[in-house]
Amino acid sequence: MNDDLPIGRREMIKKSSLLLAGSAVSGLLTTSAPKFQLGACDWSVGKSMNPEAFDRAKQIGLQGIQVSYNTGQDHKGLSVPATLQAIRDASERTGIKVSSLAIGELNRVPYKSKPETEEWVWNSVNAAQALGVKVILLAFFSEGDLRNDDAGKKAVVERLKKVASHAEKQGVTLGIESYLTAQEHLDIIQAVGSKAVKVYYDFRNAVDAGNDIYREIPMLGKEMICEIHMKENGQRLGQGTLDWPRIAKAVKEIDYQGWMQIEGATPPGVDIIECYKDNRKYLETLFSFS
Repeated sequence: MNDDLPIGRREMIKKSSLLLAGSAVSGLLTTSAPKFQLGACDWSVGKSMNPEAFDRAKQIGLQGIQVSYNTGQDHKGLSVPATLQAIRDASERTGIKVSSLAIGELNRVPYKSKPETEEWVWNSVNAAQALGVKVILLAFFSEGDLRNDDAGKKAVVERLKKVASHAEKQGVTLGIESYLTAQEHLDIIQAVGSKAVKVYYDFRNAVDAGNDIYREIPMLGKEMICEIHMKENGQRLGQGTLDWPRIAKAVKEIDYQGWMQIEGATPPGVDIIECYKDNRKYLETLFSFS
């Protein structure tokens, strides 16, 4: 500081400098803390592709709901304008966001082998764009499992190549959720060659498949993980075998920011609303939700 300045002027500059420094520190604190949003899968709260899922999410105290694109009883799903509008209306009425879409029906009608699924995925991108949604979960379990299935993986890659540019144009990400390892997911993404394809990560599924989640989380990083499920099979969160405090630390270390969707985490016979309130409260001890 220049000591030749008048005292009043000198003090004013000093105070301004302190205010600027304080603002900078405050900005760093604000931007450095990862921000998360919490939702739940509509099927887990018992209302697949149903506007009532938004009412349940509001009762639970969530910020969003992951909506099924279609169901076994209605394969056209959100491609039907009236169905899409009903979901939009429920979101606006309750103030609960459509956090993402999911095509769980791919577990029963595999993307790798059933031609009609290509239309589902293509149309789900249109539905996502119409709802302002950025992520679509593509499920690869049960009949759609890709483990030890090179032919299936090759078919999935070829089909994703065809829809990826459509997703890119709409600003939508297709998230692969499967029992594959992180490296196998990366191999598929590299083969597709599109920024619109990423990994939908589920810690419970990865552990059940024998994968090391503490190696996989940093391996994929926030660049490749588009969204995550918070799940325990048949137990509330924090009461199963997963080490959630360690998982929370790993998630924060890669600076993941975005939606977390509670899936399952319900013991037999409990009230879903009350159980999910417990799950929400537990996650709030580990994460800061905006």
